[in-house]
Amino acid sequence: MALLPENIIDRLVQMERRIQALSTAVNTRPPLNEIRPVPPENPPPNPPAPKPVLRVFDGYNHELFADDIATGGLARPWLQLMPPVDHVNVAKWPSTTSTSFTPIAQSFNPVWQPKMRLMMYTKVSSGASGQVKVMVDGQQFGPTVAAGQSFDHTGLLPVDLPTKFGKVMTVEVHAVVTSASGTVYAQTVSMYGTQT
Repeated sequence: MALLPENIIDRLVQMERRIQALSTAVNTRPPLNEIRPVPPENPPPNPPAPKPVLRVFDGYNHELFADDIATGGLARPWLQLMPPVDHVNVAKWPSTTSTSFTPIAQSFNPVWQPKMRLMMYTKVSSGASGQVKVMVDGQQFGPTVAAGQSFDHTGLLPVDLPTKFGKVMTVEVHAVVTSASGTVYAQTVSMYGTQT
């Protein structure tokens, strides 16, 4: 007996099921971006057509990315920039002579990414010893290093990202002299957020 082609009705039913499954999968995930026209605050008499605004949101409805329609470029996230520092003249670095951990430098930064990289030079006066560590919102970030060693750590921020996203975290450098006397110095040279 000759082989008959597969029933066309059965093939159409299978195709319909696959299309329905694909449609369900596409529509159950929220959109990852939106383009919204934003009307100007003080429109001119003959306003030009509004420029589209690109906004990208994550699964928690946090705005991850936005363009700047006024001048072009990036509106969000705000990227933290470190101020220029004197990394050569150690006497100008934040320092302490305390024999208990003391904050010697502090900054406030928005939380946009789950991880951070922080690089810092440390020094200690001749004949002395000490330690340096970094605190983020009161919790230690990375290792405690002996003064004189570089601190270079990349790791998860010790914060709850979904509730802290877009809010400000406090980053502090703490130092201590562990010898009878002396001075411990620390100078942050790079700090930025990274992805997991």
